[in-house]
Amino acid sequence: MQANNAPVVDDYIRHGTPIFRRTNLALFAAGIATFGLLYCIQPLMPEFSKDFQVSAATSALSLSLTTGVLAVAMLFAGAVSDAWGRKSVMTMSLLSSSVLVLATALVSDWHMLLILRTLLGLTLSGLPAVAMTYLSEEMHPDSIGLGMGLYISGNAIGGMGGRLVAGVLADFVGWRAGVATVGVIGLISGLVFWSSLPPSRHFTVQPLNWRTLHARFTGAFRDAGLPWLFAEGFLLLGAFVTVYNYIGYRLLAAPYHLSQAVVGLIFSVYLIGTFSSTWMGHLAGKLGRRKVLWTAFALMFCGVLLTMTQPLMLIVLGIVAITFGFFGGHSIASSWVGRRAGAAKAQASSMYLFSYYMGSSLAGVGGGFFYASHGWQGVAIFVGALVLAGLLIAWRLYKLAPLPGPPSPGTEPPLAEM
Repeated sequence: MQANNAPVVDDYIRHGTPIFRRTNLALFAAGIATFGLLYCIQPLMPEFSKDFQVSAATSALSLSLTTGVLAVAMLFAGAVSDAWGRKSVMTMSLLSSSVLVLATALVSDWHMLLILRTLLGLTLSGLPAVAMTYLSEEMHPDSIGLGMGLYISGNAIGGMGGRLVAGVLADFVGWRAGVATVGVIGLISGLVFWSSLPPSRHFTVQPLNWRTLHARFTGAFRDAGLPWLFAEGFLLLGAFVTVYNYIGYRLLAAPYHLSQAVVGLIFSVYLIGTFSSTWMGHLAGKLGRRKVLWTAFALMFCGVLLTMTQPLMLIVLGIVAITFGFFGGHSIASSWVGRRAGAAKAQASSMYLFSYYMGSSLAGVGGGFFYASHGWQGVAIFVGALVLAGLLIAWRLYKLAPLPGPPSPGTEPPLAEM
């Protein structure tokens, strides 16, 4: 007879059930809002350079400041959600961030725009790390790979939609109207999230305790695999964001002379991420994360090489390969973090996303200096170096020894099965 305090496997969310569909609708909407609000200004960087008379590297601060603050704030977002609850923190994050983006569309001063984008990093921090923790706590081990992949698919559509809406509207009615439209979409998505997400069933309130919090953060670095996964997050988003930050400058200039609307349409390749995150996440669940992660970096490296060529179609194909590899790699690495972390899921997720967004912030600005000095070829060499480093770490993770002991619901299964 099962003890009363034993974990009930069937109490976890499984794929194919109505509650799984509700959960993924909510987190899909959250991903659309979060990444639309965050990245809608990326195709507008050349517009900012013209409108506010700033350089490419300075224009990139409109994204790098957001992701830098986001990275630091997410170190504490998990602990706040431990005390206040997962759903309430994520809902407040979405709604307040949408209001800030609407305000951004109204400013006429560059420094005020940067202040609002900096505050956006703080408010957005309440969703990404907490969403990963929610999935790790509530999903059945057999379903977490698919659930994480579907959530990241929402991220992909949000990232694409925000860039596409803002980039295309900038050509016809101005960048402010594009940013405001993204803000309204964020508000609607926040309401869908609030009404659809099931309450936590495996969450226990934990009052803020800084000593315990410090112990959990430091404990993550004693794990043989987690620090390497944190590094992979840094390299994945650092390489990806750098490509998207500066590819617009290249395509707007000679010999292509594309319009802002056409450059915005190129961001529709983000749809590739909705497939690759789910497909590679599910594949990793079958074949093993160690066996699949390296392929994401290899594909990204091939994509970088293609962007160094001259034909426009090869450049677009390179962007597709980089996008496919990035979303697949992020799906694998992020779900792996949650499965290795044990009781410190919130802190491990926060550390992964801290590294992830610091990669965006530091590499995103750093790429601007390479663009200023050596044009696109300099950016490609810089990104190629980041991707090669990720490939080497993936090989290190491939040789990682399996964790001892049998799996239990919501915890890590043996790595030999990954």
